[in-house]
Amino acid sequence: MMRVILTAFALLFALGLRVFAAPPTFQQINEACGAPLLADENLWDDDAEAVAARLGWPRESQTSHDSSYRLYPPPEARFFGARPYSQVLLAEDSKPVGLSLVFANKGDAVTAVAGRLDNRAARARRTELREYQIAIGQDEKTLADALTALLGAPSNDRFGQGRETAESVRRWNWNGHAFLLAAPRGEYVALRILPADMADTGGKSRVADDIIRARALSRVEKRPNGDVVLRDIPMVNQGPKGYCVPATWERAMRSMGVPADMYVLAMAGGTGAGGGTSVEDITWGARDAVTRAGRRMESPSIKLTPEGVAKFIDRGLPILWALSSTDEFNAAANTRTKARLGMTDPAAWRASLEDARKAGKKMRPDKESGHVCMITGYNAATDEICISDSWGPGFEERWITPEEAAAVTQGRCYVLEL
Repeated sequence: MMRVILTAFALLFALGLRVFAAPPTFQQINEACGAPLLADENLWDDDAEAVAARLGWPRESQTSHDSSYRLYPPPEARFFGARPYSQVLLAEDSKPVGLSLVFANKGDAVTAVAGRLDNRAARARRTELREYQIAIGQDEKTLADALTALLGAPSNDRFGQGRETAESVRRWNWNGHAFLLAAPRGEYVALRILPADMADTGGKSRVADDIIRARALSRVEKRPNGDVVLRDIPMVNQGPKGYCVPATWERAMRSMGVPADMYVLAMAGGTGAGGGTSVEDITWGARDAVTRAGRRMESPSIKLTPEGVAKFIDRGLPILWALSSTDEFNAAANTRTKARLGMTDPAAWRASLEDARKAGKKMRPDKESGHVCMITGYNAATDEICISDSWGPGFEERWITPEEAAAVTQGRCYVLEL
């Protein structure tokens, strides 16, 4: 009998179960993860700016009620012993509400490829795909072992809303903090650090309609020069991978009070390795999460003119727009946006756009440059519309003509409605 008891305790010890050990201190957690994550026993009452500063994660987005800080770290970076590709801190009202770290994954760890590959490139591609699959298994084990050694055995849980956007996770708890490890097969390894009560509800969130409606209306900025622009949309930097569709969907969902993560949305939408997402697939994949949060998706027919987009922009609703983001189109948008800075005379500016309108009619779409961005504004006096891309700060506001929009559009628009 004694031998059985001793064997059982030996097994528990081998599994790293902290049967009698005291919980780790915040200093021990910092040492284990290799970063100054915690300043004391409670992350959730810290100032978000202070947390981001000590972690070295730059601000990605700031709105009137939430903010995010994102770092795409260098290859030598480690967190709990594994290499993170993306590190994000989310905050509401200046307080942290969660961290999301993504390790080996099919977006950042795989090169985006367009067009047909020759034999040599195809072989290299197969090797790369095989290596990222192996890395997912290795990172999952590294993180699970580190967290188990620190916090004991995990429990099995589920996090997220919606059939396609919920994750099976292993969960470790520490002093009001939940560490959730997700590793969907062939997709990514993610570690989410959340308030325990948020993890208890699976991340369920439903912001009241009147609050969302008030937020939407408050984001409409009307400038003296006639610009009408949505100024309070979260930014998500997709990084070097081809995640424009899931990143833009994350922005739209968060703007309407729906929790979202571009990596989870990429999984739901069947995004290929390195990028490339069907807009229809991701719309279907995200629909259940949107519905559970009390919102709905619409796919209206919208004329890409100031008058056509105004009925949504005036209500504070961004429009998701599928287009061909060609070099010619982007060069025109970048040049115009820079030139119109400080524009105060709408009539003169409109007159200056005549050559651009003629050139815009001659633009041609390119099937290899599929893209999704947001339409976030218009100016009826100058006959322009404003777009916003998921490429980080500096791409929140870009101006184009209706002629350019008509030349490169793929004919699909989506809006999240109350």
